[in-house]
Amino acid sequence: MPVSAPRPLRLLVITYYWPPSGGAGVQRSLKFVKHLPALGVEPTVVTVDPERGAYPVLDESLLAEVPAGVRVIRTDTSEPFGSYKKLTRREQIPYGGFANESKTSFTQRLFKFVRGNFFLPDPRRGWNRHALRAVAQLLAQGEKFDAVLTSSPPHSTQLIGLELKKRYGFRWVADMRDPWTDIYYQQELHQTAPARWLDARYERQVLEQADVVLTTSPDTRRLLLGKSKRLEPSKFHVIPNGYDESDFRQPSTPPIDALLITHTGTISETYHVQELLRAVAACTQRYPTVPLRLRFVGKVSEGVRQQVAVAGLADRTEFLPFVPHQESVGYLLRSTALLMAIPDVPNNLGILPGKIFEYLAARKPIICVGPAGSDADDILRQCGAGQAFPYLDYAAMLAYLEKLVAQWQTTSNLDLPGNAHTRYSRRALTEQLVELL
Repeated sequence: MPVSAPRPLRLLVITYYWPPSGGAGVQRSLKFVKHLPALGVEPTVVTVDPERGAYPVLDESLLAEVPAGVRVIRTDTSEPFGSYKKLTRREQIPYGGFANESKTSFTQRLFKFVRGNFFLPDPRRGWNRHALRAVAQLLAQGEKFDAVLTSSPPHSTQLIGLELKKRYGFRWVADMRDPWTDIYYQQELHQTAPARWLDARYERQVLEQADVVLTTSPDTRRLLLGKSKRLEPSKFHVIPNGYDESDFRQPSTPPIDALLITHTGTISETYHVQELLRAVAACTQRYPTVPLRLRFVGKVSEGVRQQVAVAGLADRTEFLPFVPHQESVGYLLRSTALLMAIPDVPNNLGILPGKIFEYLAARKPIICVGPAGSDADDILRQCGAGQAFPYLDYAAMLAYLEKLVAQWQTTSNLDLPGNAHTRYSRRALTEQLVELL
């Protein structure tokens, strides 16, 4: 009698950010789902209807990465962002870290206070009841799932997992891409004591009730483990963000007529790149025949633009708006070196931007402005791709830039050898998730 093949593991993935949402927040869930079917897991995605949701940026190109056989259920939502845009007369909703918001406007401070005290854990909690209703309908139709994965931010999504655990006893994986009450912009919310207590209570309940907690960095794991004495370290696992090998099929073509340093993504004054800009300016004066250039692709605050001008680098710097993900990868591959910065905020040792892994896959020298000994610094050193320079260490930054200039004068292609970065491929990281499931 022939042996039938084992049925695939059925995983319910609940994530707010999903294509056509763009930006960093969508990448992790999308790439997990992209690779799960080939690893024996059948994912069903519950997400928000993009016509009703609130996405800071859109990237329609990511829709092509959703496997054809994956069922995606999109729901209604109830959120305050429509009223926010009307009252502030802004076209964009605020980013998670408020990088696109004024730091001094009374109106903006007021809205941050309202958000931090009346919308807990966050304003997207209005989606929860719609997502829960969608799951209940699936189960009423006879659907069965072996596990549920909830991805956050927004951390209100974890409360959906908490409720599903209570109602149905699902095996629950809480995937936390960022810290919760320790997130770097928490102080800007001006929370009252009752709001801080409630927010921490939600966080503690999620961490205690989840069967598995995923974090993206060792230091974030440490922070979350400290939230309750009832937490078992064995259920906390680090699966970092990564890069998708299919995104890097195009060739690396660094320019031959410029030493071009590129930054992609969001950057604001909080990242404290003034000393690096000063070091770049010094290099241009010491080596006037070397065409040193800077390029920023994505959201750049007005404060950083002013810092570039003050350093005398305006005519050597190109600012480009947000672009689709694949186009962003192209800019990496058409660079000489890459710039990354960690915000100068409390608990930043565990901040591990998703872009670091795509930077590694581009195989360019990486200049990281941020704390030495951080998780990002460790990864860069392990992969031989660069290091983190403390915010005020002008001398070390200048020395490293001069080293790159000397190398560039010999050859315009500074691409790095080695394959240490391959451990961070999305396929390899999804395999780790499947083992946990």
